[in-house]
Amino acid sequence: MAGLGLLCGPAAAWAENTDDAGQGAVVTIDSGQVRGVVAGDQRSFQGIPFAAPPVGDLRWVSPQPVVPWAGERAATQPGPACAQTAGVLGEKQSTSEDCLYVNVTTPRGVKRGEPLPVLVWLHGGGFRNGSGAMYGASRLATRGDLMVVTVNYRLGLFGYLAHPALEGANAENLSGNFGIEDQQAALRWVKRNAAAFGGDPRNVTVAGESAGGASACAHLISPKSAGLFHRAIIQSAPCLMTRWPAGWNWLPRPLAQAYQHGEATAERLGCTDARAGAVAACLRARTSAELLAQSQNEFAPVIGGPLLPLEPAEALAEGRFNRVPVMHGVTRDEHVTFNQEMAGAPPLTDAGYVQQINAFFGERAAKVLARYPLDKYGEPGTSRAGLAMQSVMTDHLWASPATETNRLLAARVPTYAYEFADRWAPWVSSTPVVPSFPTGAFHASELQYLFEADYFAGRTLSPAQSRLSGTMIDYWSRFAHHGDPNGTATPPWPAVRAGQDDVQRLAPGASGIRPVDLCREHQCRFWQSLDR
Repeated sequence: MAGLGLLCGPAAAWAENTDDAGQGAVVTIDSGQVRGVVAGDQRSFQGIPFAAPPVGDLRWVSPQPVVPWAGERAATQPGPACAQTAGVLGEKQSTSEDCLYVNVTTPRGVKRGEPLPVLVWLHGGGFRNGSGAMYGASRLATRGDLMVVTVNYRLGLFGYLAHPALEGANAENLSGNFGIEDQQAALRWVKRNAAAFGGDPRNVTVAGESAGGASACAHLISPKSAGLFHRAIIQSAPCLMTRWPAGWNWLPRPLAQAYQHGEATAERLGCTDARAGAVAACLRARTSAELLAQSQNEFAPVIGGPLLPLEPAEALAEGRFNRVPVMHGVTRDEHVTFNQEMAGAPPLTDAGYVQQINAFFGERAAKVLARYPLDKYGEPGTSRAGLAMQSVMTDHLWASPATETNRLLAARVPTYAYEFADRWAPWVSSTPVVPSFPTGAFHASELQYLFEADYFAGRTLSPAQSRLSGTMIDYWSRFAHHGDPNGTATPPWPAVRAGQDDVQRLAPGASGIRPVDLCREHQCRFWQSLDR
């Protein structure tokens, strides 16, 4: 039956219009025809609109349908990135609000009767930076035999401003989650149009890293995302990230807090008129540049209302989430990327380390300093303070919540957990910042093993790292195919089991891929006891 579906309707349009000479391909989707590019072993279609431009009166409105077009639309260049300032990892500034586009990559040949699983990639960037086009998917699509869709979604204040003046018919699920609604609109686009590209709308994996991983977790717990995906991959964003200090902009916020922040933002923009509709009109009259100046802090998804009714921890603990297989993991040295040097601050000193631990942990600081003493990380005058701090924060803010997330997920659904542990992974090429200490398996370092990512343009993997990249693509794609990463050509990857904290270690070398106890490696029981 699935094979017959590929021989009629939009999929047939692709089969008839493919140009084997490599000049391009035409696909008919629900809003018109798009012409992409066929080259080598892949096809690509870039800059396809999945929702109307959220500009003018549609700013801070739930995504609206695309206006169909006549004739062929060129799909050879990505659409603009959503409005954002320049990012610390080299993301470029954009003032565009006409930005709701997807990019599609598939293998050049589609096997008859075997539609491609679809992997929908949600980019990271702290809910304020990034774009789908930053993630080239050639290797993932061709080696993995996948249809890969990368997505733009509204960022910062444009995507996550919550304000009572924005509520009503135009905000279907309460304000504050327009970026998540954009992602849901993209998933609905995939459901309607995947078959046109040879994809299987009945086998969709939602995946993302960092803010994209937090987004994947949001879809896992959102009733509004039910039925839009069938598997989830959550990279470097444990659903139970509750220990971060106030002000980190990529963590979900309660609705009351989001409203308070939104009202303060409107006041700074001079939008305080209490007349009905005046605040919303004032906000929509502001330029993109004026809004970007207020778009850098505390804008993230909002908990409360029909879209995200429960905190992630509560939803997972109570089993009130979309029951699909999950792949979930972190990197070995996550917090290196968040070290103060990344923001241009001087390297951390020994005294600065003690001061920051005291400020962060208060009355518990003595126990942390005893557990993570500076002399464990080197001699005075070295980079030991930075190493110690990233070790503390990686264990406390990332690995320990990851083990708790794994346990809650595994109690309800098949769960495959990993730790990316290549501590010689190439550092980001798109930023001039080079830390004064080894970067290890830093936050986002695994992306270059899965994608041709802009962050790492010009970086080269060693032969052993390239083999690890191939294995990871095999794991990721088999999970997208079957909900289980295991296959005959790769080391076995056990599912998470009750009472155990083993995860699949992913590192180069003959013994690099094997189970490790994530909790023991990152001293999770110490952190759990400290929280009591």
